[in-house]
Amino acid sequence: MTVHVVGIGLDGAAGLSESARQIVERASLLVGSDCLLSYFPQQSCERWVLEDLTKAIVEIRRWLARNAGELPEPETAPPPEIIVILVAGDPLFYGWGRQLIAQLPTEKLTFHPHVSSVQLAFNRLQIPWQDARFVGSGRGYFEDLRAWLKLGVEKIAVLADETRTPAALAQLVKAMDLPARYEFWVCENLGAADERVEHHSLESLQRQSFAPLSVVVMLRESPGMAEPVDLGKLPLLGIPDGAFIGCADRPGLTAERELRVLVLAQLALQPGQVVWDVGAGNGAVSVEIARLFPDSQVYAIEKTVSGTATIELNFARFGLQNAISVHGLAPEILHRLRPPHRIFLGGSGGGLTKILGVCALRLLPGGSIVLLVDCLEDIGTVLNWMEDRVRREPHWSYRILQVQLSRSVPAGNSTRFNPLNPVAIVTVDRLLN
Repeated sequence: MTVHVVGIGLDGAAGLSESARQIVERASLLVGSDCLLSYFPQQSCERWVLEDLTKAIVEIRRWLARNAGELPEPETAPPPEIIVILVAGDPLFYGWGRQLIAQLPTEKLTFHPHVSSVQLAFNRLQIPWQDARFVGSGRGYFEDLRAWLKLGVEKIAVLADETRTPAALAQLVKAMDLPARYEFWVCENLGAADERVEHHSLESLQRQSFAPLSVVVMLRESPGMAEPVDLGKLPLLGIPDGAFIGCADRPGLTAERELRVLVLAQLALQPGQVVWDVGAGNGAVSVEIARLFPDSQVYAIEKTVSGTATIELNFARFGLQNAISVHGLAPEILHRLRPPHRIFLGGSGGGLTKILGVCALRLLPGGSIVLLVDCLEDIGTVLNWMEDRVRREPHWSYRILQVQLSRSVPAGNSTRFNPLNPVAIVTVDRLLN
């Protein structure tokens, strides 16, 4: 006796291959939901309406055990009995396949997958999907989705259901205030006569209702498609993350609003200063400084072409005249800039010690260097550099602020904390000689 797991789409028996249809017709036991069993009204074998998969597996194991050891002579043997389990789509793609493999002998199992809903969704949109990320119906649903969104993944397919609806998805995206923006396609009843594939805005996702089971495809928009920002409605300090254009190739590197505010506090800025933002990412910190101090000069130094282009887009977006985008590799490019009163070091690209050396050489007396570091090794590098510096020049000091922040985000019918990446803000001061 063998167990065949047959995937079915919303087009029912008509969508099965001829071999899969023959397997179903030969079934001694047919197991499936009411809906899937209804596709085979003429089937005369024993039928089980599947309500609890665990109980069904127990009964199937009994069937297998009861038939074990019955080996009739080959010339008189009837065709072997088979159990057919009907499932939706591909059983090994967010389906029951995993549980069946864990509970039943693998040598007794054969899978006959149908086209998955995610595969159908991307084909309807005519978009290659080998690089897409998927969020299924597992326990880590919202955690996985938040992780992909924070990274700014280009293509995300989300399997929605009665509780994790497109509206709940929209609430989460809105609460995260992402610098990367997405367009949304809701694909309902794929493969059925009433199939519907429509583009939606974030607002329409929250207003409308959709089929109980659907696929939401999220496609990250290019930076040039960002909506205009209303400068008059922005706060003077702590610009929302979503107001910035994110880096196309590094969307997860934007310094979050809460961290920017803390960095600005540690910089202890004054009017009329020269400020370096080294490893500027998308220029969010530079924008904050330039808006707060229009008579200061801010240099945003970034080594990547895409980052530099994004910085320039953000400077134009916020109408800044006192911020300059500098494309170059630190520390070499730093020798060409005006000596700074303040330096923010958001990224070092592995050359932290050399960059600190040049920053210390160019920093004006009474100035400060503020570093945002997210690994213990970099903190150790800074402390070793400071120890060596103080040994030669005693007019240096430092302090470290450890930061662990979380934001509240909706998770279906509940609210959870979504932690920001734990970091340390290291402030190095050069005292007046």
